[in-house]
Amino acid sequence: MAALPSLRQLSYLVTLSETLHFTEAARRSFVTQSTLSGGIMELERLLGGVLVERDRQNVRLTPLGEQVVARARVLLADAQDLMRLSREMSEPLTGDLHLGIIPTIAPFILSELLEEVHRQLPKIKLHLHEAQSEKIVEKLEHGNLDMIVLALPFDTRGLKVAEIAQESLFLVCNKLDSSAINARSLDDLDLSHLMLLEEGHCLRDHTLSACPIGERKNDHRLKASSLPTLVEMVSSNLGFTLLPEIAIHANMLKSNDQLVVKQIENAPSRTLAMVTRKSTPLHSEFDVLVQIMQKITQTLH
Repeated sequence: MAALPSLRQLSYLVTLSETLHFTEAARRSFVTQSTLSGGIMELERLLGGVLVERDRQNVRLTPLGEQVVARARVLLADAQDLMRLSREMSEPLTGDLHLGIIPTIAPFILSELLEEVHRQLPKIKLHLHEAQSEKIVEKLEHGNLDMIVLALPFDTRGLKVAEIAQESLFLVCNKLDSSAINARSLDDLDLSHLMLLEEGHCLRDHTLSACPIGERKNDHRLKASSLPTLVEMVSSNLGFTLLPEIAIHANMLKSNDQLVVKQIENAPSRTLAMVTRKSTPLHSEFDVLVQIMQKITQTLH
C-alpha cells in the first residue's frame, strides 16, 4: 500500500493557505519553519505535484494546492469529530463546545443561553464566537466550530439543520416619517429610504429578497455595521429599516421615543436555525441546545 499523507502534513498546508507566510504558519502550528517546510515538501513528494509556489516575496497555492487544501479541511474536520466521538462515548455531555452565532441574533439570547447551558449542561464549557453567516459556516465546515446559530434562508451546504423559530421583520421608522408610518405594505414604501446593514449580514439579504431596489452594485445608500447603529440612523430620521422580531421583543428600542414600530403586509421573514456537521458526534449536545434555543426564542416572540 502506498504511503499516505499524514494529518499533520495536511494541517501544515491548510495553515499555510490561511497565512501565505511560512514563518506565521509555523508559529500557528507550534513548530519551526524548517519543520513546516519539510512537512509540506514531503506532502508534495507523496502527491507527486507542486502545491505551493515560493519566491522571495510571495507564497501562493497552485491549482492542485487549492484542491488539496479543500479536501484536507474536510479530512481534518472528520478527524476532530473522531476524537470527539471517543470522548462522547466515554464521557457524554462534557468538555469544550464552540458555538458560533450571527450578530443579529447573539445580543438577544446570550445571557439566557449561558444561564440555561450552565443549568442543563453543567459539565460543558461553552465558547461563543460571533461572526457573520458566511464566516461561521466556513469555520463549522473546517472543524473550528462545533455548532452555529444563524438565520435562513442561507446556503447550509448539506449540513445538519434544525429549525428553532420563524419570525417576521417589522418596519421601524422615525415618528416624523409620515409616509412610512402610513404605509400598510412594502408596496407603499419609498425604498430609496430603506436603511440596510453592510454586505455580509444575512439580514440584509433577507430584506433585499423582498425589496426590489434595482442594481445592488449601484446602491449608494448609507449602510450600518450593526443593529444598534442602524437604529441610531433611523432615530436621526435618515430613513426607515426592517428589524427582526427577536430584536423588537428584546426591548432594543425601548428607550428611544423617536421610533415607531409596526407590522406591515408582505414583509420578509427569516427562520432561526441551529446547524452542525452531519458527521458530528455531539448529537446529544446538539439536541439539548436546540431545545434551549427554542425555549428562549419562544419568550421573545
